[in-house]
Amino acid sequence: MSLAPSALPIGIHGIEKRFGALSILSDLSLDVAAGEFLTLLGPSGSGKTTLLMILAGFVRANSGSIKVGGEEIITVPPHKRNIGMVFQNYALFPHMNVFHNVAFPLKQRRVSAADTRQRVENALDLVRLQGLGERRVDQLSGGQRQRVALARAIVFEPRIVLMDEPLSALDKGLREHMQIELRNLHRRLGMTTVYVTHDQREAITMSDRIAVMNAGRIEQIDQPEALYARPKTKFVAGFIGESNFIPVECRDGSVWYEGSRLRMNDPAPTTGRHLMVVRPEKLRLITDAEQAGNVNALPATVGDVIYQGDSFICYATLLGGRQMTLRDYCRSDVLAKLPAPGEPITLGIDAHDVVLVADQ
Repeated sequence: MSLAPSALPIGIHGIEKRFGALSILSDLSLDVAAGEFLTLLGPSGSGKTTLLMILAGFVRANSGSIKVGGEEIITVPPHKRNIGMVFQNYALFPHMNVFHNVAFPLKQRRVSAADTRQRVENALDLVRLQGLGERRVDQLSGGQRQRVALARAIVFEPRIVLMDEPLSALDKGLREHMQIELRNLHRRLGMTTVYVTHDQREAITMSDRIAVMNAGRIEQIDQPEALYARPKTKFVAGFIGESNFIPVECRDGSVWYEGSRLRMNDPAPTTGRHLMVVRPEKLRLITDAEQAGNVNALPATVGDVIYQGDSFICYATLLGGRQMTLRDYCRSDVLAKLPAPGEPITLGIDAHDVVLVADQ
């Protein structure tokens, strides 16, 4: 028996959720492809867990539609949705051993004893818990309990799995290891997976696409690389990684800062004030000879330089008073020209790295 199911797409359209006068989700729509690993990423209160609970059927939306494989499920009770769920606290039964915890969904579905044993053994093999079926839950490590919860979620062969911050209770090393384990398991099983986290690095590591949520809305949904390199809003740029924001003015299709015209490869807005988003690793120290071609030169003064072993951070202030952060690796050529606090420098950013977002 294979645990690999036929994945199904999810269509979420016009979801509204209110608690009294408080709006939690507002006209939210989202499509998840069959077999996709999609992460809902956002700060506390952004609505990501509420959306997951609506998908699972534990919370009822005020309005909207949820279709799985084209079939409407918005009014279908949770136990009839055939969706696997991994909770933040694992929700394991402490009075049951590993085998009976994993077998619980099969017992509810009246699966035969012989088939149950085979399915549980297959699920435990997949999560690398072979031979631990008789172990008590309180005898397991945090990582092992997380694997038991995952095995229970996939043992009845759901075509969709929902995960609500399942790694948040693990220490850093184990958490990073389990991110790769979960990603590899998803690739093997091919289930449509919707994953909730507030950890941006976790989302980038694991996801096919990420939906960044803020105040009950999706700010941007894209592949991790595109979200990081080309954020579309100030919130996304600030929430995904570190960013420097430089206020610029757009006039007649050109971008200006403190009287200097900036080069950018993307088409510039015609008019208005915007913010230029500059990642710290995209800035570099340049000399007069390098101030040519497609490089934007920004005069600045060094505030501090902090050595961090394999890299360093340089804090600097532009002529207009804007604070900037530059991050680079400690290569010998860079260290040789590392400036001192108070020293004038020129920061360079390539035209293809210039990204503009609305100043709001």
